[in-house]
Amino acid sequence: MASISIRDMRTDDLDWVLTMNNAAAPHVGELDGGKLAQLFAEARVARVAEADDRPAGAIICFSPGAAYTSENYRWFDSRYDDFLYIDRIFVGRSAAGAGIGQRFYRDLEGSAAGRISMLACEVNERPPNPVSIRFHEKCGFSAVGRQTTEGGAKAVVMMTKTLFAK
Repeated sequence: MASISIRDMRTDDLDWVLTMNNAAAPHVGELDGGKLAQLFAEARVARVAEADDRPAGAIICFSPGAAYTSENYRWFDSRYDDFLYIDRIFVGRSAAGAGIGQRFYRDLEGSAAGRISMLACEVNERPPNPVSIRFHEKCGFSAVGRQTTEGGAKAVVMMTKTLFAK
């Protein structure tokens, strides 16, 4: 079993994060280097996972009131005042099935404990991503809405996980 560690993302991680992010498309939106650098700079949480000291995945999250213009982030920001929005989470193919996604979420929940009442994310329904929907449901997320974006090219299910009641 691989030794998995999670740490804060650094600027010297951005090249491999970009490559791994774009390999995960269409389940996460493709980026260019400038857009990734902007997300990294504005993120409330930007963490990476390493398996046996090799790049394995990343997660980038935003808090309410961010300047981030994503339609999906804006959907949550217009409805909730206390959340951590998971903009993207991905695990490289070589590390798939190693529990890294669950580790990322446990890490988020631990750092948010008592401070942030819910996690929020969206998962593609078109193009379909049933594996991610099942994963999020298994992690305790529930659907709270749906949205069509990109001129009808994408449809997403909006999901939240309550960490504590306000």
